[in-house]
Amino acid sequence: MTSKDFLVEVGCAELPPKSLRGLSEAFTNGVRAGLEAAGLTYESIVPFASPRRLAVRVENLAVRQDDVQQEKFGPAVKAAFDENGKPTPAAAGFARGCGVEVSELGQEEKDGTLKLVYRAVQAGAATSTLLPGIVQLSLAKLPIPRKMRWGSTRDEFVRPVYWLVMLFGDELIDTELFGVRSARLTRGHRFHCQEPIELLSPKSYEQQLLNPGFVIADYEQRKDQVQAQVLAKGEKLGAQVKIDTDLLDEVTSMVEWPVALTGRFDEHFLSVPAEALVSSMKNHQKTFYVEDDKGQLMPFFVAVANLESNDPDQVVAGNERVIRPRLADAAFFYETDRKEPLGNRLQQLGNIVFQQQLGTVEQKSRRVALLALQIADALNLDPAPCERAALLGKCDLVTQMVGEFPELQGIMGYYYALHDGESAEVAQAINEQYLPRYAGDAVADTLTGAVLAIAEKLDTICGLFAIGQPPTGSKDPFALRRAALGVLRTLVEKSLDLDLSKAIHDSLDSYLKQGVSVPQETAQQVFDFMLERFRAWYLGEGVSAEVFQSVMELKPVKPLDFALRVHAVNRFAQLPESGALAAANKRVSNILQKFDGTLPATIDPSLLAEDAEIKLADALVDTLALVQPLFEQREYTSGLEKLAAIRDHVDAFFDQVLVMADDQQVRANRLTLLSELRNIFLQVADVSCLHRS
Repeated sequence: MTSKDFLVEVGCAELPPKSLRGLSEAFTNGVRAGLEAAGLTYESIVPFASPRRLAVRVENLAVRQDDVQQEKFGPAVKAAFDENGKPTPAAAGFARGCGVEVSELGQEEKDGTLKLVYRAVQAGAATSTLLPGIVQLSLAKLPIPRKMRWGSTRDEFVRPVYWLVMLFGDELIDTELFGVRSARLTRGHRFHCQEPIELLSPKSYEQQLLNPGFVIADYEQRKDQVQAQVLAKGEKLGAQVKIDTDLLDEVTSMVEWPVALTGRFDEHFLSVPAEALVSSMKNHQKTFYVEDDKGQLMPFFVAVANLESNDPDQVVAGNERVIRPRLADAAFFYETDRKEPLGNRLQQLGNIVFQQQLGTVEQKSRRVALLALQIADALNLDPAPCERAALLGKCDLVTQMVGEFPELQGIMGYYYALHDGESAEVAQAINEQYLPRYAGDAVADTLTGAVLAIAEKLDTICGLFAIGQPPTGSKDPFALRRAALGVLRTLVEKSLDLDLSKAIHDSLDSYLKQGVSVPQETAQQVFDFMLERFRAWYLGEGVSAEVFQSVMELKPVKPLDFALRVHAVNRFAQLPESGALAAANKRVSNILQKFDGTLPATIDPSLLAEDAEIKLADALVDTLALVQPLFEQREYTSGLEKLAAIRDHVDAFFDQVLVMADDQQVRANRLTLLSELRNIFLQVADVSCLHRS
């Protein structure tokens, strides 16, 4: 037999639900890396994970490493033996390094020289001897922020380890990890199967855990089961159960034998904002909420138990008993918070530190309000609702509801603002100020919300750069990269023609007025940092690095303008003429960089002698008349397409005209002609970046 299945299972106390999937993936990747490093071939790797176990099965794993043919060349034969034919120290040292006598070495010509050579076959190790080390290293590398100790040993792991399985085919690999000796015995469901299960083989693992074990060992299968059961409960109600992906993963990580159950809560709780009820159900009770066909919350929830009860009504009643006071708390917070208007809470924000060097949240709110007003003015928008929304935007942080459910910040501000009689525009902006919250999230829907979202993020970015805390390497504790991309996305997707450079200076001016020391170079650092966020965005959309860099060279101060240029150059790069024109621009750039002197302001037609340069000069005049109005209207794509038509004239010029003519006036005139050619393109981008030399 040349291959067998291998199974390793580490049985633990209940693993942290939010970490289970990541631990399983890391364990699987670690075993895979160990096998590949050892040169062991296999067919596939199957991960298993449940609340009490991490396991991996490697299918058709080679029973031993391949033999390795060793070959080493030593010193030349002439240097290996003296005139009497006795080995020299060079020969003796080479033989010693190979672990043999000189007489056991061969001789062979290499690179035209006869040399000593050592050849041997190193037998591959048995896989069974390598697996314990591979498993141990994989477990040691798991991403565990805090490890536990238990008993009297000094072993550490994410949770105490109670059993260990290592089977290679029919063979039990006898080893010890975390003070536990390996065995064939696994454990099933804590309540449904209390007797140990003796595994017959790696292949029968999940089937034996299923029956008699009452454990669905495959994470994805168990997840599908949870989802199907939960959705089925919604169908019975004639409604829809809303499944949050993170909650689905968490619930899957909490159960080994999922059983979905429907519970109910009092309808009077529906007077509380749905987001608060949903947050309470998800975060405190790990239950799924139910909506009708109009998207309205219904007084039901779906819980997933980890056992099949003989009296499921009691399980449901228990869940209802626990969820009722949680919802009652939310209702109490909501009623209490509405007794004080949001505007009265602004001063309370002075007791919350935003950042030690940057002041309080009240100071931040006032800075953001001023910046929102300035941005609104720059965009010809009504500044009053922008300023008002900014002043109220953080006030819900000191409400009882947000104190209990921090994820509702902004959302509760929306409800409280409406209750206080604020305009719908202001209330919606408060709700949208944190958008986009994550990659792929939507930007603010309203213009007021967009202005507030931009101002809020810019204030944070500028402040942290001012005190010397920008992101470094992979570390970005304040998520400034995400915030910067959020600003850019909002400006581009909402078509807001904002001068980002001026907005950055305005933000930093507020910090200066507050007494924060702002280094002179901060504004440029922030501007460059933010434009650089475009790179990952466009690479993700399939735009080449060369296209991005061609626009980045010009650093347009308006992100919307930057985006229009990128799309135009990306389209231009696909035209058949683009390659030659990019190469010509590169050539012109190199020529002009080497020129040491001052060029004439305009072309002198009387100095144009060659037919090709005359035609190029005429073409530039005609083309500029066509493209200039387009560029002024930011119709860059159409402009570049028309510019592509001069390719033949440019090719003819370089084929037929000597740029660096002996006559200095003629030379300068031709350089001016080329400079005008390049300047037309530079109204959009430096297309020389498209040329890959």
